[in-house]
Amino acid sequence: MQRFAIAAVCTVLAGCASQPALTDYTVNSGVQRGPGQDALLFDHADLSLRIDPDSRSLAGDALLTFGTRAALDHIDLDLDRNLPIDAIAVDGRPLAASAWRNPDGKLTIDLPQSLTPGRHTTIRVTYHGEPHVAKRAPWDGGFVWARTPDGRPWVASAVEGEGCDLFWPCIDHPMGKPAVVDEHITVPAPLVAAGNGVALGMTEANGWRTWHWRAKHPSTYGIAINVGPYEVLSGEYRSRYGNVIPLRLWYLPQNKAQAQDLFSEFPQMLDFFESTIGPYPFGDEKMGVVETPHKGMEHQTINAYGNKYAKTAYGYDDLLQHEFAHEWFGNQLTNADWDDMWLHEGLASYMQPLYMQYLHGDQEYFAALMQQRSSIRNKAPLVSGKHKREEDVYDTKRGGPGGDIYTKGSLVLHTLRGLIGDTAFFRAVRELVYGTPDPRPGNFAPRYATTPDFIRLAERASGRDLGWFFQAYMYQAALPELSAVRRGDTLDLTWTTAGRTPFPMPLDVRVGERIVTVPMTDGRGSVALPAGATCTLDPHSKILRREERFEAFQRR
Repeated sequence: MQRFAIAAVCTVLAGCASQPALTDYTVNSGVQRGPGQDALLFDHADLSLRIDPDSRSLAGDALLTFGTRAALDHIDLDLDRNLPIDAIAVDGRPLAASAWRNPDGKLTIDLPQSLTPGRHTTIRVTYHGEPHVAKRAPWDGGFVWARTPDGRPWVASAVEGEGCDLFWPCIDHPMGKPAVVDEHITVPAPLVAAGNGVALGMTEANGWRTWHWRAKHPSTYGIAINVGPYEVLSGEYRSRYGNVIPLRLWYLPQNKAQAQDLFSEFPQMLDFFESTIGPYPFGDEKMGVVETPHKGMEHQTINAYGNKYAKTAYGYDDLLQHEFAHEWFGNQLTNADWDDMWLHEGLASYMQPLYMQYLHGDQEYFAALMQQRSSIRNKAPLVSGKHKREEDVYDTKRGGPGGDIYTKGSLVLHTLRGLIGDTAFFRAVRELVYGTPDPRPGNFAPRYATTPDFIRLAERASGRDLGWFFQAYMYQAALPELSAVRRGDTLDLTWTTAGRTPFPMPLDVRVGERIVTVPMTDGRGSVALPAGATCTLDPHSKILRREERFEAFQRR
């Protein structure tokens, strides 16, 4: 999600200010799971959601199937307490109200019979209410109740920050993915509900339509509601891997011409990602995009798009490309903890300069990197090495890295690529995403990873110890600083890091017309600099380092 760059316009209807406040527990997505949630195997979520735009309400019926790795006498789920629960049943047996409680958004359900390994249980939760309204989606989470330009209902959810528990009972943690989700979304006819995964049909009765969708391993915040008077563009992409990928774009009828132009970008983006990283992870489902009343979000196989069909000076729709990158970095590869969120956003952000290089060459690659470089703040390390909630990472006032997980993450990856070379770099990224260096449709599944996982893969692919590199760039806030002091006919060079940690980063220096590579083995080196000779440090812009000019630019 591009949270840090663009101001949003509130499109919700009036009245959201009167809603009850969310609890701290619900607001802070990614609260560390207890042993009970860690033990759960989330096999299936069958969600029936009736969306009523007139009353801005929903009625939910969630059938959740779990196994376990350890004996459990209760199950903990997450559900906004402002959605009243009507009833709960376990394996078809209704529970007394005393058998469950939800004081702050953590829903605890006492089981009538202990759940043990090898057994499965099905929890049915029926509930209703007015889901939390986002005032500035997607920067704050919730529902958007809007109207199309011709006055028809237009509804969307965007819940990355606050989490899936804003509209269904889930495990609101990156590692809380269900294996399979069925979505039965009921809306007033003739509205359309575009959903995750594969379309399994639509039924209509009594003025309401129910759309059935099924998705495998969807990310928790990637399960989305999208309702409107949509029309759809359909096509196919014949992948270099031999499979055929359905292409779908749901759009508002008045935007048909712009939608067709956007749709024409799909094959080129797919070709870039498949040739650069590997197979589209959800080729047996679809590449799906839906026009939304909020800016955008990486909802799995149904990316939210609200960029108003604007293209950058680079000649492409950067929001579409960024959100689509998250099908690889976010949905296929999911961070095991919010502390590792740079794996989503840094990798997705680096795909934009790479896409420019793929389309137009080196000039636009470096121009895109320069744009990113100018916004890096270095207020906090990209990674703390400790458990984090979502806003602990995104909110700089809480000590998080904020937008640096995008831009600094991207420039760190550029620097790593220059250090270890393309072969090792892309092998490490590919193994991080797929769990194999040779991904093919059918031989991989969505997976979780951490920053240490990526470090191990980069070291294995390159055959080098890279601990010093990641210590300097990931676990320290300030960038490495290069000192260059002339002493007679010699230029003395010294790397310094904030923690005085080793930093043996090789450095290219252009002396006149000749480029000299200085090993900098112990963080120090020198190069002969004859009288009258000009010199340029890092002439091919390989290394992210502290440069006061950027800080001066930001102080303007």
